[in-house]
Amino acid sequence: MSEPSPQRGWAQRGWVVGHAWGSPVVLSPGWLVAAVVLTALLLPFAQQLAPASGPGVVWLLALSAVLLLFVSTFLHELAHAGAARRYGMPVHRIALTLLGGHTELGERAPGPAASAVVAVVGPLTNLALGAVAWVVWRVGPDRGPVSALILALAVTNGFVAVLNLLPGLPLDGGRVLEAAVWGATGRRGTGTRVAGWVGRAVAAGIGLWSLLPALAGRPDVTRLLWGGLIAVFIWTGASQAIRGAALEEALDRLTVARLATPVVLLPADRTVADAGASTPPGHGVVVLGPLGQPVGYLDSAAVASVPEHLRAGTPLSAVVGPLPPEARVQLGLAGREAVEAVRVAAARSPVMAVVAADGSVVGLLRATDVVRALRSAGA
Repeated sequence: MSEPSPQRGWAQRGWVVGHAWGSPVVLSPGWLVAAVVLTALLLPFAQQLAPASGPGVVWLLALSAVLLLFVSTFLHELAHAGAARRYGMPVHRIALTLLGGHTELGERAPGPAASAVVAVVGPLTNLALGAVAWVVWRVGPDRGPVSALILALAVTNGFVAVLNLLPGLPLDGGRVLEAAVWGATGRRGTGTRVAGWVGRAVAAGIGLWSLLPALAGRPDVTRLLWGGLIAVFIWTGASQAIRGAALEEALDRLTVARLATPVVLLPADRTVADAGASTPPGHGVVVLGPLGQPVGYLDSAAVASVPEHLRAGTPLSAVVGPLPPEARVQLGLAGREAVEAVRVAAARSPVMAVVAADGSVVGLLRATDVVRALRSAGA
């Protein structure tokens, strides 16, 4: 996720060209590519609209149509951002990209209703813009280039709205479908997987549609190019969503209680031999200070370095590893909260104390065990 930047310039994979509600609006290099390509593709249509005009006017008409499309895209993303803020979701940035735009949010929607609203307001904005442009075109007396631009605005906004409302991830309609399944089942991951597979089906359908003229012996290069590009974009996004759902569910199953090593509590003046005799297999040892406070843990590497004949006379204080008061995690944490708590605590010590609700130490947790669990889940 990108953080808001107070300065204009090259940043966050693009240029920060402004801010909306404190969030940067970023113009990516891909947007420039899309603007040039779309302008070139629209030149023949612009020439038909103004056959008596010079090349400069034709280029201006084509570029104006493209800029109107991207203004519509910006308003689409601005609607997403506004709805997200309404539900307390931080907006990291609004980006205009090769394939339109996206709004990066700092956290997930708090529930299915919020997710559906944030998703649907974008296409509804395009529908409203298209409807207004259509009415203006119908009532306007002029049928020249300006009128054609207004008609193009109506048509493109209608197309963008319909495309985004298709019920498959990563499209907005896919988010609405995800929210519906999430609300019905109570499981967001199930909604994501369903909407992801529907997204793959939508991508396959668009890909087949783009191929139909070629299969009939009348290839349409423009249709094949843009249809194929959209199909690849949707398929890739849907596949990422399906994998992401599996990772989220694996992350949700990660708990401090499952990864923690149970411990016995021993005073620092006890010996290494005492610890070996009183510690069950699979348990660790937390060493207590004179006031009963945890001061460290029994370091297995240090214990191994003590010869057998000296262990009965070696106090635990000689083989203790540090356990700073800040290196603590709550026993009941799970999922993202657990990972974040471990990240913070591991900055102070690679071995952390696991504490119960009453503050008592009930286990030890090693950062390496958490990393291993995340890797085994593919996260």
